[in-house]
Amino acid sequence: MSEETDPSGAVVLCFDGSEDSANAIASAGRLLEPRAAVVLTVREPIQLWSLYDPATILDAGLGKLASESLGLEQMADEFAQKQLDRGLELARTAGFQARGRLGRGKAWKEICEVARELDAAAIVLGARGLSGVRSALLGSVSATVSVHAGRPVLIVHETAAPPRARAEAAGEAQP
Repeated sequence: MSEETDPSGAVVLCFDGSEDSANAIASAGRLLEPRAAVVLTVREPIQLWSLYDPATILDAGLGKLASESLGLEQMADEFAQKQLDRGLELARTAGFQARGRLGRGKAWKEICEVARELDAAAIVLGARGLSGVRSALLGSVSATVSVHAGRPVLIVHETAAPPRARAEAAGEAQP
């Protein structure tokens, strides 16, 4: 964290639509004092081909054309916006003065860039709890963000919240 970073400044609340990220927002609301927040939803561009796959290089142009003609990017943007709207609702319910931001690209990189741009006091995200092997194969956004963020990162694991808070984060009614 830089010397100029205001510890009472805005936080970046990462929301991907999962129960883990909803739980992270709810937990942050209980742990942090009311403050400004930016709810960030990041989506990676759709790729129907991979440069590292020699079998698909020949039809790379066709894959890109199919993606554009089917409107897949627009559909993905609309879906991401709906996720962001839900994240904003959760953040406001948790007590944050929240505004939203939709990012595109690699999730960990976009999260770190937005946090740097905002000089965020902290980044909050949920952990999926992947096993060591799955995490190594798929990558862990939370672990990568914690290494590259240059500021405090709150990684909330599913078990961190009491059952009532998990139910509230998921939008379920409690007696």
